[in-house]
Amino acid sequence: MKNKLGKLLRFPCFFTYKVIGFADDQFIDKILAVVQRHIPGDYMPKIKSSNKNNYNSVSITITATCIKQIEMLYHELGKLPLVRIVL
Repeated sequence: MKNKLGKLLRFPCFFTYKVIGFADDQFIDKILAVVQRHIPGDYMPKIKSSNKNNYNSVSITITATCIKQIEMLYHELGKLPLVRIVL
């Protein structure tokens, strides 16, 4: 995947992550903290709740400068305890 994605993108580019995890008051703050630590900026995440409010999905768009940045954020976001999947 790394090689294909790297060939398809032209950097710098906008890249959107969709992070799905347990509904928790700290979920969004923890995601933003990870993104801010690696790529500081002003972010306006889009948040959606599941029908039963058990899960949240957060879409956040960054300006990526290289494929390593994209891969690193996938890895870091996926390590958060409340996160179930990063797309």
